Amino acid sequence: MDRLIQRFSRLPGIGRRSAERLAFYLLKQPPEEAEQLAAAIVDLKRGTHHCSICFNLTESDPCPICSDPQRDPTVILVVEQPSDLATFESTGMYRGAYHVLMGRLSPLDGVGPGELNIEALLRRVRDSAASPEHRIREVILGTHPTLEGDGTALYLTEQLAPLGVKVTRLARGLPVGSTLDMLSKAVLSDAIQGRQPVP
Repeated sequence: MDRLIQRFSRLPGIGRRSAERLAFYLLKQPPEEAEQLAAAIVDLKRGTHHCSICFNLTESDPCPICSDPQRDPTVILVVEQPSDLATFESTGMYRGAYHVLMGRLSPLDGVGPGELNIEALLRRVRDSAASPEHRIREVILGTHPTLEGDGTALYLTEQLAPLGVKVTRLARGLPVGSTLDMLSKAVLSDAIQGRQPVP
C-alpha cells in the first residue's frame, strides 16, 4: 500500500492525501478494475511514441495529423508540448501542421537548443524548399507567454530568419469577459503593443 501511495504521489498535482484516497479507492474495487488500470498504463508506455515528423505522441507513424491530406502542410504551428497541441486541436480552428519542441529553452535548468527538437524543425523547413507545392511558407510560434517561452520564440525567430520563411507569433491581449483592473501589467502591455485598427 505504501509503495502505491508513493507512486501516486509522484504524479503532478497529486499530494499524499490524494494518493491515499486513490489507493484506498482501488483497494475497494474488484481486481479486474486494478488490472485494467495497470494494463492501460502498460499499453500507453508500450504503444505510444513520438511522430517522426512533428514529434506529437502517437500510436502510428506518421501521426494522424501529419498523414491527413486535408491539412495544410505549408503552415507549421510550433508548440512546447503534446498537451499544447491537444489544446489547439480542441478548438477546431487550426488546420495546418505542427511541430512539438518537447520543452522550451531554460538555461538555468540546463535546457539548451540541443535538448529540444529545434534542429528537426529547421531541417523540415530547409527540406520543404525542394517541393514548391509543399514548401513551408509560415511558421507560427505558439510557445507559452513566459520568460522561457518568449526566449525560445526569439531564438527560433533568429534561426528561421535565414531560411526565408514567414515567422509569426500568436496574438496576445485582453481576454474576453475580463475587466481591466483584474489584468496583469504584462497582459495590458501585450494588449497595447498588439492593438489593431477598428474596422
